[in-house]
Amino acid sequence: MKFDPAYNGNEFIGATQDYEAAQAVIYGMPMDWTVSFRSGTRLGPARVREVSIGLEEYSPYLDRHLEDVRYFDAGDIPLAFGNPQRSVKQIRDFVEKILADGKFPLGIGGEHLVTWGPIQAVAKKYPGLALIHIDAHADLREHYEGEEYSHAAVIRKAAGLIGPQNVYQFGIRSGTREEFQWGRENTHFYPFTVLEPLRKVLPELKGRPVYVTVDIDVLDPAFAPGTGTAEPGGITSLELLQSIHAIAEAELNVVGFDIVEVAPGIDPSELSQIVASKVIREVLLGFVK
Repeated sequence: MKFDPAYNGNEFIGATQDYEAAQAVIYGMPMDWTVSFRSGTRLGPARVREVSIGLEEYSPYLDRHLEDVRYFDAGDIPLAFGNPQRSVKQIRDFVEKILADGKFPLGIGGEHLVTWGPIQAVAKKYPGLALIHIDAHADLREHYEGEEYSHAAVIRKAAGLIGPQNVYQFGIRSGTREEFQWGRENTHFYPFTVLEPLRKVLPELKGRPVYVTVDIDVLDPAFAPGTGTAEPGGITSLELLQSIHAIAEAELNVVGFDIVEVAPGIDPSELSQIVASKVIREVLLGFVK
């Protein structure tokens, strides 16, 4: 006899054991090989799963229940420790398999460089891809201290692949002068806040394939202290949830999602991992039909 792993903290709450029947696949990207301040985000995926046991399975915001969606928790990808290039390729290959099977990829990081893997996979399948990037940091450097494979450079790499005119950035409040200038001149760059500018641009994204990436540090450290590079002056957890709901209600063709940079060892209160877990619930119920 074995108790259901989806109700004992080993998998995201309510996950099905049937991969073939699943509409979405949750997967962990346990990597923090290039972090520039506090490490520990490689432990994020496991702890975000574990705290999901505290969630209600019903969303009063969306009036949907997790039973309405079939999702499979694949666990953490066994990444090549200390090798960011190979790790990103492993992630890309895994997401390509999920997409080939017609399933929605939902990733949990890990540092933000992990997003470079699914972005490559999704852009390959969906021409004309748009990226919604919600974050405290611009991540528009060409390299960080000489290293192009860095969590500080991931959105610049994505812009080079899909075109900066297809990148929409929200909540940015930290970066170099050069990053802010490049963002304002090249991407759709909306610093400091998220919900208001997001609502304004969503109509122009209707009908297009859209990938959404959320860095937990977009939240003020009061709401999510457990992250590698906390940045004061952020948004509330309510605004982040409202932003997810706005995307869901806009009826976009969202083709993938990730949430990254949760470092549970820094946050004994569990606030950071709990809000990340709740965001995943709302994504499952809002983005997966």
